[in-house]
Amino acid sequence: MNRELEYMFVHSARVWIPDAEEVWKSAELTKDYKNGDATLQLMLEDGTTVDHKLDPKTKNLPYLRNPDILVGENDLTALSYLHEPAVLHNLKVRFIDSKLIYTYCGIVLVAINPYETLPIYGSEIINAYSGQNMGDMDPHIFAVAEEAYKQMARDERNQSIIVSGESGAGKTVSAKYAMRYFATVSGSASEANVEEKVLASNPIMEAIGNAKTTRNDNSSRFGKYIEIGFDNRYRIIGANMRTYLLEKSRVVFQADEERNYHIFYQLCASANQPEFKNLRLSSANDFLYTRQGRSPVIEGIDDAKELRTTRHAFTLLGINESYQIGLFQVLAAILHLGNVEIKDRDSDSSLIAPNNRHLTAFCELVGVTYQDMSQWLCHRKLKTATETYIKPLPRLQATNARDALSKHIYAKLFNWIVEHVNKALITNVKQHSFIGVLDIYGFETFEINSFEQFCINYANEKLQQQFNMHVFKLEQEEYMKEQIPWTLIDFYDNQPCINLIEAKMGILDLLDEECKMPKGSDDSWAQKLYNTHLKTCSLFEKPRMSNRAFIIQHFADKVEYQCEGFLAKNKDTVNEEQINVLKASKFNLLVELFQDEEKATTPTGQVAGTGGRTRLSIKPDKGRDTSSKEHKKTVGCQFRNSLHMLMETLNATTPHYVRCIKPNDFKLAFSFDPKRAVQQLRACGVLETIRISAAGFPSRWTYQEFFSRYRVLMKQKDVLPDKKLTCKNVLEKLVQDQDKYQFGKTKIFFRAGQVAYLEKLRADKLRVACIRIQKTIRSWLARKKYLRQRSAAITIQRFTRGYQARCLAKFMRRTQAATIIQKYQRMYVERKRYRQKQAAALAVQTILRAYMARQKYQALLREHKAIIIQKHVRGWLARCWYKRCLEAIVYLQCCMRRMRAKRELKKLKIEARSVEHFKKLNKGMENKIMQLQRKIDEQHKDNRLVSERLVSLESSYAAESERMRSELSRLRGAEEDAKNKTNQVSSLLEELERLKKELSVTQQEKKTIEDWAQKYRDEMETMVSELKDQNGLLKKEKDDLNRMIQEQSRQMTEKMVHAIAQETQQLKTDLNEERSRYQNLLTEHLRLEEKYDDLKEELAHSSNVSKPGHRRTDSTHSSNESEYTYNSEYADTEEGSRAREDVTRGMDTSLTLKLQKRVTELEQEKQSLRNELENKEEQFQRARARDDAQFRKARGAELEYESLKRQELESENKKLRHDLADMRQSLLGDAATGAGAPGSPAYKVLLDQLNASCEELEVRKEEVLILRSQLVSQKEAVHHKETMTEPSVFAQDVNKLKDADELRQAYVGLKDTNRLLEQQLQTQRRTYDSEVESLRGELQNVKEENNRQQQLLAQNLQLPPEARIEASLQHEITRLTNENLDLMEQLEKQDRTIRKLKKQLKVYSKRIGEMGAGQTEGQTSPGQMVEEPIHPVNIPRREKDFQGMLEYKKEDELKLVKNLILELKPRGVAVNLIPGLPAYILFMCLRHADYVNDDQKVRTLLTSTINSIKKILKKRGDDFETVSFWLANTCRFLHCLKQYSGDEGFMKSNTSRQNEHCLSNFDLAEYRQVISDLAIQIYQQLVKCMENILQPMIVSGMLEHETIQGVSGVKPTGLRKRTSSIADEGTYTLDSILRQLSAFHSTMCQHGTDPELIKQVVKQLFYIIGAVTLNNLLLRKDMCSWSKGMQIRYNVSQLEEWLRDKGLMNCGAKETLEPLIQAAQLLQVKKKTDEDADAICSMCHALTTAQIVKVLNLYTPVNEFEERVSVAFIRTIQTRLRDRCESPQLLMDTKMIYPVTFPFNPSSLALETIQIPTSLNLSFLTRV
Repeated sequence: MNRELEYMFVHSARVWIPDAEEVWKSAELTKDYKNGDATLQLMLEDGTTVDHKLDPKTKNLPYLRNPDILVGENDLTALSYLHEPAVLHNLKVRFIDSKLIYTYCGIVLVAINPYETLPIYGSEIINAYSGQNMGDMDPHIFAVAEEAYKQMARDERNQSIIVSGESGAGKTVSAKYAMRYFATVSGSASEANVEEKVLASNPIMEAIGNAKTTRNDNSSRFGKYIEIGFDNRYRIIGANMRTYLLEKSRVVFQADEERNYHIFYQLCASANQPEFKNLRLSSANDFLYTRQGRSPVIEGIDDAKELRTTRHAFTLLGINESYQIGLFQVLAAILHLGNVEIKDRDSDSSLIAPNNRHLTAFCELVGVTYQDMSQWLCHRKLKTATETYIKPLPRLQATNARDALSKHIYAKLFNWIVEHVNKALITNVKQHSFIGVLDIYGFETFEINSFEQFCINYANEKLQQQFNMHVFKLEQEEYMKEQIPWTLIDFYDNQPCINLIEAKMGILDLLDEECKMPKGSDDSWAQKLYNTHLKTCSLFEKPRMSNRAFIIQHFADKVEYQCEGFLAKNKDTVNEEQINVLKASKFNLLVELFQDEEKATTPTGQVAGTGGRTRLSIKPDKGRDTSSKEHKKTVGCQFRNSLHMLMETLNATTPHYVRCIKPNDFKLAFSFDPKRAVQQLRACGVLETIRISAAGFPSRWTYQEFFSRYRVLMKQKDVLPDKKLTCKNVLEKLVQDQDKYQFGKTKIFFRAGQVAYLEKLRADKLRVACIRIQKTIRSWLARKKYLRQRSAAITIQRFTRGYQARCLAKFMRRTQAATIIQKYQRMYVERKRYRQKQAAALAVQTILRAYMARQKYQALLREHKAIIIQKHVRGWLARCWYKRCLEAIVYLQCCMRRMRAKRELKKLKIEARSVEHFKKLNKGMENKIMQLQRKIDEQHKDNRLVSERLVSLESSYAAESERMRSELSRLRGAEEDAKNKTNQVSSLLEELERLKKELSVTQQEKKTIEDWAQKYRDEMETMVSELKDQNGLLKKEKDDLNRMIQEQSRQMTEKMVHAIAQETQQLKTDLNEERSRYQNLLTEHLRLEEKYDDLKEELAHSSNVSKPGHRRTDSTHSSNESEYTYNSEYADTEEGSRAREDVTRGMDTSLTLKLQKRVTELEQEKQSLRNELENKEEQFQRARARDDAQFRKARGAELEYESLKRQELESENKKLRHDLADMRQSLLGDAATGAGAPGSPAYKVLLDQLNASCEELEVRKEEVLILRSQLVSQKEAVHHKETMTEPSVFAQDVNKLKDADELRQAYVGLKDTNRLLEQQLQTQRRTYDSEVESLRGELQNVKEENNRQQQLLAQNLQLPPEARIEASLQHEITRLTNENLDLMEQLEKQDRTIRKLKKQLKVYSKRIGEMGAGQTEGQTSPGQMVEEPIHPVNIPRREKDFQGMLEYKKEDELKLVKNLILELKPRGVAVNLIPGLPAYILFMCLRHADYVNDDQKVRTLLTSTINSIKKILKKRGDDFETVSFWLANTCRFLHCLKQYSGDEGFMKSNTSRQNEHCLSNFDLAEYRQVISDLAIQIYQQLVKCMENILQPMIVSGMLEHETIQGVSGVKPTGLRKRTSSIADEGTYTLDSILRQLSAFHSTMCQHGTDPELIKQVVKQLFYIIGAVTLNNLLLRKDMCSWSKGMQIRYNVSQLEEWLRDKGLMNCGAKETLEPLIQAAQLLQVKKKTDEDADAICSMCHALTTAQIVKVLNLYTPVNEFEERVSVAFIRTIQTRLRDRCESPQLLMDTKMIYPVTFPFNPSSLALETIQIPTSLNLSFLTRV
């Protein structure tokens, strides 16, 4: 032990320490613990460091935390360390992080109320848990219910489910779901819908027994125990309910934020309904009994709707409308009674005001008188020994008496409803077993605890004792079964506490004794308790500060009870006179309530007050006497008796426990309060279970699991062939203390903490191994890197040195070359320098000489120019002097002239002064002068303008004047000629003058026009340029628009294509949904038909029982048959409907209405079809009468032609006979001479003639038969076409037949020859193609096998040697098994082929024998001809042509159906038949009935066929081969009806011979629909049958079995009812599933099922496999790991390989596995970063958000090296998937069936070639 402690309490070890807020807090050791240390150095999760002091006395170390791999376990007992903090932490992690509300604790299911509606109770969840072991799935209330149901069926023992917990913990909901599970999985034994009635009791009991409290909106205020009865087939037949402790005080008082019982508020919410007008109800706030809590409304609850649900439940349970109104009347009366106001008359009396409207309403509702009720509400009757007198009551006592009456009435009503519910649930069928569901209150402790809490805690003490004994018993049985030594486990026994309460002189006895005392009181009772138990019982204590209370030490906690009110509540009395008034009521229901009422007064005659908040009512036990001579039993006595009965019932059953926990007091969703949780865990016994488990060996492993898990701790030499011995040896080495484990027969038992110790050893070993592997790999990588670098360095050095050597050689070559270059370069430079110097010297000399010459020239030139400058300067100076002199002279002259002018001006001024008056006189003249001056100025302006115009005219007329001059010269030249016209010169001159003016005007206009033209041209050019610019812009815009239009058209095309695709997909989806709905309706129709048949059988059975001598044959025609029956059958159907009405009187109302409605619809449909049939018949008769006259002529021509042809053939036949006779005579005549000997020429000639004659005769016979068949077919065609073909056209066709008969025969023969050759060519081509395809397939298989072998070899090379050998052996075994299966299939095929060939050989040999006998008999040798008398030669005839029809007599129809359908066994005779032979035979019989135009025969044959197929499927519907066989034949029969229907759409692939076999008289389209519906029903039956076979294999083969050995590490588990993941003998594997699928496929192929139908079946099967596997994965936490994801993906790949081998990859089956594939991928991908979240969201498109989150929540690491998915990552996933539009459904619907279609598949088999085997016993059929 010390070694383990030192090993576990080391640095970084995690422990639990107590905490005031969180109860327990996690911490980590920062220093190793050594023995003797007084403190532990710890670091909390928030990083703070603390020193934890150990108890100096006990030295107990803190609790160790479990490894992270064990956190979140489904079962608390599977934890390695079993203690309170581990339990609390595990529940918190599951509840908060994983959103899992259920957890196992051994045999207890702990259910935490989520305060939120969760989608985990649907029918798909029920189906998933049905049939599963309790430990195989995640914890659930359904798992407990399934375990109880399964144990009841297996052990033949009654079961009980005990649901307990605080108010608001979810007890009622858990019990309700358990009952729903039983009702769903078991069904009912009769058609009375018992399971619906059982569920219907819930809304009734919730309405009258549940109320809103501060802790729960739907709190059950009573306890109930419901026994659900089952028959010997374990179907529900009834139920019975027992109730306990109704809280009556709630009727008259409610605390704040609480409500009265729901039913009162439902009535008030529906007060405006017409049927409730007379109740005089209004709002709930108007009544005292419903407004005290001030919370009349519950959020999200519609009370009016709830009342409708309650009334519907009443109706379903047989409580009719009148009783319901009566109940509501009583309830309304209670409300009115609460509003009756009682006033003080004086201090000792009270009164009720006259005509109180509420009391009046109460009296009218209950049928009593107002005077009596008001009298006894305010008075009471006291009886003494001598007299009786009436005493008034004070107002307070009267009010209490009124409330007591209200409570009493409600209690009576409650008991009456419970009694009638039980009557409705009772059945006459004998009960074989039952399952009880106990919904009872848990341990309660409040600030003030009274009598109710005392009774509740007393009941919980009894239940806890029973629970402890059961747990201890199970532990003991487990140890004994495993044959391990065990010692008595010390567990808490609460028998002393129970004795304190119920034993003699116990608390209840003293309470009853005090109640009998005349002056008994609560105080005196308390003193008796103190005196009796205070010193004798350690569990009883007295509070220090109170003398009216006591304390009891219960198993959960100490509870202090207040004695006040105990006596009053225990007596529970009511005024007797008030009861008598109610008994005298005219209201029958009220009288019925109080018919068993007994006296309720106390011995002292005092009226009991309420004394507290609550009142309790106990349903009396009818089996015992409930009264004594003077007193009735007290409440405590009744409760004790009923509790004893309950314990007797529970002890006689196998209990199952559900403990409901309330996580917080504020109804917050998924909020966990550790304090409240721990308090409830201690109170409900969960921690006691943990303690009992921890005291023993809680961890249990099988030897195989232990070996697989801890194989890493063993050495190779420790591994022995015997796994059990290996485990023992290893454990002895690892764990020194032998008491820490025990070896059982099949398991190893470990003490608490040992699994964690082994896990730490395993983790350390793996860590060391990992380090070693890392060290080796890193060394190898470093070595490899060093060698690579060294090689690279050497290579670099080599190349570098070579480069340096090459550089040196190059440098030397360059140096030598440079020296030579320098030599020549220097020589060249020196020579060039010399030449430059020489040229420079010459240039300098030349320039210098030129410069000197230029200098000399410049000096001479300067001298010359200086002289010239002097000359000009001197001249300028002289001119300047002259100008100055001239200016001075002019100035002097100006001055003199100015002086003179001034003098003159002065004179003028003087003169002007003298003429000033003259100017005034002539002012007007000056104005005129000024005006004239202005006018002159204007004229000057005009003249100027005119002159300008004249100038312009002169310039414009210059050319014209020249012309005129020339004209004038011409005129002058002609002047001599015109001398005589001198008189005209003046006129000509005038004309000339006028023309000049016109010319001037014209020129002016021309100029104007030219200007306008120029302006217009400029404007046009500007406009053209602008237009060009605009045109360019428009072209650009046009191009842009064209481009945009093209882009838009492309986008529109894409959108249209996408929209069309979406619409097409939507139409396909709608079509599939419609087809699915139609097929579901067919299923429902079939179910109703089966119910109808069962009802008729039950009716017949009941009639036989009641009237043994009378037997009645009932009509068993189906609805399909009734569509085609006549009046007599209609009368039978009416009789059957009347019989059904008699049956349904005792049935369920809803089912009766459904059946009646369905019968009415069928009768209406039948009547309409009959009318339609009569109309068709009348039309047909009229058309036939009209066409008879038209076809007479054609028929005469046919008969004439036939007679002529027959006469011709008969004459030829006579001629041939005559020739034959002549030849015989000639043979006889020549016999003597030997001329007729064999081999002679004459004999040969005669023999040739004989053969030719025989052939000619056969040809003529065939012509006759062909002619007759053509005439008959033409006649049928003419009759079938009716009015569509004219008689004249038909006569022309007949004439053409007569004229071109020979030509047609030749053409037909040639066409047949060509067709035969073409068929042979196509056959050869198909054969070649098939051979090539088979060779390609074989080549592909060889390649795949090669690749597979290579992959396997690569995998094996990576494994260790031992695992490599094991894997190779496993692979070899698998390969040999597959080869054996293939060989067995080939052998079976060869056997079938041999049997078929043998049968054909027998037939051929028989025919050859017959032909040989005929030839022997018909042919004689020549010698015999001489000696024997002459006999006529017998020429064998050819067999008559078969038309593909079978004829039978009408009385043989039953025999046909019996031999061909009812008694045909697919495993026997049908194995050797042609696929679909029964369908062909039935169709050939149908063809003959159509050929003879017998509609009655057609109808009865089809109806009998359909009914017989239904009958055989009903009888043998569980046999897969039978269902598959008849599905194939029904489809083939349907295809035959289509192929030979005459519709062109179905005749495209027919041969001409098959077209001749088409139906000619009847259109069977309606029957085709009926048969199609039948095929759908058979398909659904086939799917169910295959599902039932596959269901047990799927989970084991796909999830639990390790297909890849060694990949899945076994996770530590307590192995309490858990299924091992390692396949044992008898478990299913993936190979089992594949073999079963192959068997299904081969059977369907053998039966001739259509390939398309096989694809649909395989798709449905793969959907079932994927859905069941995924559902189990979502409900099993132990399966959600990385390694399991790999296993699933491998299994899916094997299924895909199977599809590929069978050629079914394109059937859609692979797509159905996509959700499972994505779930497996989700288990394997990384789940940390945001990128991982994006990848998951894009990858898991086939999974819903709920499924993705569920998988992530359930993901569990198998090893410590894996990490859990963080809550933040899950929240990220939820956020990113929030916008998905999908259903919130968690599980896939495993009952979903894809809609099936039956594509038309014509048969190439000719009907005339079909042979009927003798084994079918159909010799009465005649081939036609």
